[in-house]
Amino acid sequence: MQTSETNGRLWGARARNWAEEQEGQCAAAFRTALDHAGVGPGTRHLDVGCGAGMAAALSAARGAVVSGIDAAEALLAIARERTPAGDFRQGDIEALPFPDDSFNLVTGFNAFQYAGDAAQALREAGRVAKPGGMIVIMTWGEPAGMEASALVGALKPLLPAPPPGAPGPFALSDEAALRGFVAAGGLIPGVVFDVQTHWAYPDEATALRGLGSAGVAVRAIEHSGEAAFVTAHCAALAPFRQPDGSFRVAARFRCLVAAP
Repeated sequence: MQTSETNGRLWGARARNWAEEQEGQCAAAFRTALDHAGVGPGTRHLDVGCGAGMAAALSAARGAVVSGIDAAEALLAIARERTPAGDFRQGDIEALPFPDDSFNLVTGFNAFQYAGDAAQALREAGRVAKPGGMIVIMTWGEPAGMEASALVGALKPLLPAPPPGAPGPFALSDEAALRGFVAAGGLIPGVVFDVQTHWAYPDEATALRGLGSAGVAVRAIEHSGEAAFVTAHCAALAPFRQPDGSFRVAARFRCLVAAP
């Protein structure tokens, strides 16, 4: 099952808010992955589920030749603004529009696990990676003790009931589950590393714009209404308010480096 139509609508609905307020909350994970991969001149980098292109822009600034694919044309338009020399295409990550053995580095920052057929999406990543290339899969870190899990959890009551047995947002936070997920896509799982970071917002209005821009949040708003979203997230944010009215929320991401 391909998912670009649904994901494109949801993630494109508030694309500018995502680019300006929320995408950068993952910048530390992007930079750490690029460091690990040794990105520089000569690197050919494909970002799968590239969103508004922040990771690609960071890679291009290091000298890489960058490409990206995403379901949301509205996000891709911003990616092209940021990196005019990049090759950004709309499509399904289960059917990458690139030749075999094209890239030294393929990244999927919170992307592969949301494909309708995740194993196929991973197989495609392996297909377009060069022999000896690197594929980086990022997901949430362990939720226990992670402050950002309270914000993720605030969405759950606002969403339609999931199908029986559907995985939750932290299903791949367990290292064994993540390794199994990657192996099921025909890749060779390697090192796993965690990135500790913080989400930071100058005020409540900015936090709500950022948190409300993700596709899953748009779905929750469509299902339960904007007022319910605001009420739930104001309550979830309250413990993280700083004396100056800003917010600082600890977050953790887990990355697995795989070989094709």
